[in-house]
Amino acid sequence: MTTAVACCQLAPQLGDLAANRELAGAAIADAAGQGAAIVVLPELMSSGYVFESQAEARALAEPPDGPAVTTWARLAADLDIVVVGGFCEAAGAEVFNSAALVDASGLRCVYRKAHLWDAEPRWFARGGAPPPVVATRHGRVAVMICYDLEFPEWVRLPALDGAQLLCAPVNWPAYPRPDGERPAEVVRVQADAAINRMFIAACDRIGPEGGVGWVGGSVIVDADGWPLAGGSTSEVQVTLLAECDLGAALDKRVSPNNDVLGDRRPELYRRVAGG
Repeated sequence: MTTAVACCQLAPQLGDLAANRELAGAAIADAAGQGAAIVVLPELMSSGYVFESQAEARALAEPPDGPAVTTWARLAADLDIVVVGGFCEAAGAEVFNSAALVDASGLRCVYRKAHLWDAEPRWFARGGAPPPVVATRHGRVAVMICYDLEFPEWVRLPALDGAQLLCAPVNWPAYPRPDGERPAEVVRVQADAAINRMFIAACDRIGPEGGVGWVGGSVIVDADGWPLAGGSTSEVQVTLLAECDLGAALDKRVSPNNDVLGDRRPELYRRVAGG
């Protein structure tokens, strides 16, 4: 049995919280109308991304029970779907680049980005907890954010915890690349999926903001590392939809005699984690 997974590639507006809620809500409803059971939104969908000060980030931050995540949870309940989206999280004196997973029962988890990109440490505190893996009615779903995907040790953790689908809100800044080459970010997601035999849905954004352009490379990848939808650059808002046989991620065999988790030799890798 397959599960329909959607990435809603959108253009949030920096600082316009109400407009971003409306944009995300319409996209979630549209994706569900197309049959999606799991919907992924971009990184910092609630607020926009290119802050100019910590004060600006703090002013746009919301707690998990704030308007953005509450709206996604209401839609998840009304439509009987799972939603994963990025939001600027207020947590006491700190601000985090976070993602929430909600389903028909409400808020299931909040993940705080552990690996902060470029200027992000100026605005955000680092998350200190591993990627959560949530048992949903469609399977076991993990959450992380953007730059986290570039750390193989981090991506391996949810695979070891039984994740079948990794949902990753991302904002991939556009950089020059050789003619004819695909975005490196997409290639890394394919590698992450293949070496862990785990589906990955990475939802990017579009819309220039603060002088930054974006790859627009949202992609849904199967457990063999092949794109099921997306993976090329785009400058338009689009909903990608792919039927995913999430049960395939439970089988870690890559040959009759090899298993990507069973063949590990952690005793040889201690230096990788030891720093």
